Amino acid sequence: MKLKLDLHDIYNRGEDIEHALRNVIDEAVEKKIRLVEIIPGKGSGQLKKRVLRFLEQKEIRVLYDRVEKDSHNFGRVFVHFRPK
Repeated sequence: MKLKLDLHDIYNRGEDIEHALRNVIDEAVEKKIRLVEIIPGKGSGQLKKRVLRFLEQKEIRVLYDRVEKDSHNFGRVFVHFRPK
């Protein structure tokens, strides 16, 4: 099972973006979901950079195993979780 977070609707609302990212990460950990797909969209790349910076925060980084940038679709990021 995987979770999907599409950020298109909230791309310009910073606090909502952080909240949505935190919620999807927390839900994945709680439900032991192995994959989260985050869609920042293609655009200028600023939202994707923001997502990657969020994921690199120390307290968030310990929650997941690895991040994969989709090589076929620039506007998509996968966050992989290791079962515990």
